[in-house]
Formats: sequence, C-alpha cells, structure tokens
Amino acid sequence: LIQDDAVTGILDLGDTLEGPWVADLAIAAAYAFMHEQATAEAVGTLVGAYDAVRPLNADEQQALVPLLRARLATSVVLTAQRAAMPNDAPTLQSAEAAIKRASAMPPRALEQLLCAGCRVHRSGGVNTARLAARRAAVLPGVLSLSYAEPLHIVRGRGQYLISSDGRAYLDMVNNVCHVGHCNDHVVRATAKQSARLNTNTRYLHEGVLNWADRLVATMPDALDTVLFVNSGSEANELALRLARAATGATDVAVIDGAYHGNTSACIDMSPYKFNGAGGRGCPDWVHVVPAPDVYRGEHRGDDAGAAYALEAACVLGEAAAKGRAVAAFFAESLLSCGGQVPLPPGYLPATIEHVRKAGALYVADEVQVGFGRVGDAMWGFQLHDVVPDIVVLGKPIGNGHPIGAVVTTRAIAEAFTATGMEFFSTFGGNPVSAAVGNAVLDVIEQEGLMKRAARLGARMRAGLEQLRDRVPSIGDIRGAGLFLGVEFVHDHETLEPAADIASAVVNAMRERGVLLSTDGPLQNVIKIKPPMVLTEGDVDMVLRLLGDVCSAHA
Repeated sequence: LIQDDAVTGILDLGDTLEGPWVADLAIAAAYAFMHEQATAEAVGTLVGAYDAVRPLNADEQQALVPLLRARLATSVVLTAQRAAMPNDAPTLQSAEAAIKRASAMPPRALEQLLCAGCRVHRSGGVNTARLAARRAAVLPGVLSLSYAEPLHIVRGRGQYLISSDGRAYLDMVNNVCHVGHCNDHVVRATAKQSARLNTNTRYLHEGVLNWADRLVATMPDALDTVLFVNSGSEANELALRLARAATGATDVAVIDGAYHGNTSACIDMSPYKFNGAGGRGCPDWVHVVPAPDVYRGEHRGDDAGAAYALEAACVLGEAAAKGRAVAAFFAESLLSCGGQVPLPPGYLPATIEHVRKAGALYVADEVQVGFGRVGDAMWGFQLHDVVPDIVVLGKPIGNGHPIGAVVTTRAIAEAFTATGMEFFSTFGGNPVSAAVGNAVLDVIEQEGLMKRAARLGARMRAGLEQLRDRVPSIGDIRGAGLFLGVEFVHDHETLEPAADIASAVVNAMRERGVLLSTDGPLQNVIKIKPPMVLTEGDVDMVLRLLGDVCSAHA
C-alpha cells in the first residue's frame, strides 16, 4: 500500500484463490478432525451448523470429503517437512491420526455422517448386492464381473474410475479409453456432432474423409484405403472377407493363444477361445502356428525369432500339403490375450516372407496395441519394420465410442469390390464416429501421448524389473511402452504357472485403489495397459503398492 510515495503496508495475497465456498468448511472440518477425541459424528455438528446458515447443495456435499482429506494430507506433508522443529511434532502426530480417522471408511459413508444434519440430502448410494442380484436376473452368467468383490463404477475422469461410494481407482488396464476417461475434447466433439447430424456413409461428409486421410497418413504409403465398422471384432471379420476376395483362398493361419474378436468367424480363428472353456476345437480352415514366447516357449535366445518363423513355415507347408490354400496370416503386433507377449526380433519379417510365398496376406491386428501405445511407434508392426497388407483397428480408436476400421491397399479393396457384393455398415463411419475419431487423434498428437508412453513405459518397466529381483514368484517382465505383462510362477525352473498369486495380487491392488487384471492362456500374467494420460506419480504409486502387495502375497 502506497501513500505519499511511501510504503504504508503490505497485503499478502498468497492465500487468495478462486474455488468453491465449501473449501472453507472443509478446512474447518479438517482442523476439527485433528482433535484427539474427534469423531465423524462430532465433526458433523460443525457441518450442520454451517448448513443452518448457508445450505450445502448436493455438489458441495460430494466435494466436502475429498477437500477435507486433501487439507489433512497437506497438513501432514507441511508439518513433516518442518519435523526438525520441536513445536511441530504434536501437530504432525495429530494430523497423521486425523487422516487415518478420516480414511477409515469409504468417502460416501463419511460424507453421509458429516452431512447428516444438512437440510438437503444427496441421494444414497446403490446397494451393491442388490445391484448384482438385478444383474443376475436380466443378464446371463456368461458376462463376467471383475474382482472377487465387484465394483459399482459410476464416473470416470482421466486415468481414474470412481465408484458409487466415492472412491477413486487408478485404472491400469483399460486400453479402450486411450486418451483418458471422459476426455473433455472428445466429449465436446461427440456432443457437437450429435447435435448437428448423425447418418451413414451413403452421403458425402467431410468429417469421415478427414478422419480417413489422417489415419492413412500414419500408415506406410501402400495402405491408402479405409473401411469403417463398429468394433475390432467386425474389423477382423471384414479383414477375413477382404483376404478371401483378394486371394481366392479360404483358410487362415493364426498364432496360438490369439484372440481376434467375438463374431462366429473370429471365435473360430481365435485359439484363446476355441481351445478354452466352451470351445469346440480348431476348425479345419484354421492353422495354428506356435506362439513365439521366448520365456515359456521352446525357442529362446537371439535366434528364437528365426526358429519360430521356421515353425510357422512348416505349418503353412502342412496346410498346402493337405490342399488347403491360406488366404491370410492374422497376427497381433504384440500378443495380448496370449499373455502380453512381444514378438521376438526377426520373427515377423521372416514369417511374413513365408506367408507371402504361400500366396497369403499379412493382417496386422492392432486392436489392442495401436495408436502409440508401444511408445516408439504409432503402430506395433512398425517396431518390426514390416508393411502389412491389411491393418485392423478398434478399441482405442474411439476412446470408448464403438468404432472399428480396416486399412488396406487399393488393389485389395478393388478385389473386394469386384465380387459384386456391396459392403455397408449402418453405423460404420457415421459423422459422430468420425468426429470422435478425429478428436482422439487430436489428443494423441497435441499431448504427445506416444512419447509419454515411451517415457512412462520405461519408468514402469525399470521399476517392475527391480521388483522382480526382490519377489521370487515374478518370472518375467515384458512388453513395449505402456503395454506390459508381469508373469507369475511358482518355480523358475519348471515355470509352473502361479495363477493363484496373480489373482491374489490383482484383488489386493484393487483394495488399495489400483485396477489391474490377469490374462494369458494360464491366467498367470498381470496385464498393464492404462489410459495414456498416466503420470509419473501414478507409475511410482503403482510400483510402491505392488511392492507392498507382493511382499504379502507373492
């Protein structure tokens, strides 16, 4: 403050901020919790008194507990930093005790106690058991639920899913919401186009053309034609039709353990399904090549890729000897349901050479690993310096919106056209899907998500490898970018699978607020493929919690 050219005072604006009014109440409630005998009910009297003067609306009640806990966490950190000062020791102890009391119950339950005296009550949470019973009454048991104790998820944001009790879970397994749950840019693009037009591809529309142009721009030059559908399963089914039309053959070769979708044809060419529970075995038109797994498979070392490629050639040769003409070799660029297995160096180029000598096409299934997830490339096949004849896209392409696509050469597309049968997908490539697809590409490019996947994937892998040195049951760490697998075994010599340990770790991590899941033919591999908006802090927290959990369970 200046008066007559002299400084007469100072205004400290350091604590000035713009935020919800309820933040002041949250701070007061946090200090109330720091009293040794404080209970949630006692602090609730403070909240009720505030509400008597200024009623809290539903949004403010929902924000109260997160803000209160954040204030207590701040107090713990600040007093811990000043721990060398004797006068702050009691404050640190009371803050630590308070945050334990405020975290002893789910956020929603604490909110209900704190806001019991408020004049407006937010609607109560849904009883999970009743919800599960309703589900069982109308949905078949073949639709599984995750975790021993199922979650009731009601919201998503970025890399987090939020349950009905208000608890946030770090999502480390949902590779569908590639650029983050409920991404603002994608949501706005969806709503804007939905309010303007949604129809089909029988009309001209700039949106779908712009989207197709952007997709082919990420591919090798030969891949210049796009067909849009609604899922990765539909895309693989369409790729099969394209390959059959272009080659005149009917059979396919696939990698053992692979999963390519849930249509009838895709199930028939997915060993993960036809050799699993309820499967009917391998059809005569499908030829299975060994999974090139250098950890568990027959071939290991530097020449494993070439050895596995020779085995693929033998399978193709056996098919030819039986008079079976193979139309296509379908290969995920990294095996997902097969156990998060990266293809060894040299395998894909050598195998594709054998495939093309047999007159077949190479179909790259990028449904799980595409769009920059591998970190060092936009597409997994680019890690091997190969060019597919057909590329199949799905899952992350729409960030949760149902979209699939097939990218191929003009010659293959024209062979498909020459059959005379029109291809039409009612919803494939509609204007809303195009707006969503363009928005997803915007976020990937503008936020540098491919580079982030490389950086954070390296950080995660390094931490997991350090953990493996301390945990006897961790057998292998593998993957690329933010597509990683952790395989658990009971014995490093026999490689006896430890599905029990993997499951226990997944459920224990769920209790600590981190969502993971198991996969692989033996269900002993924990898969890590989170939304790409993950942060360094998220990675470090997961590694720390995994260390704690593995010490107890593994």
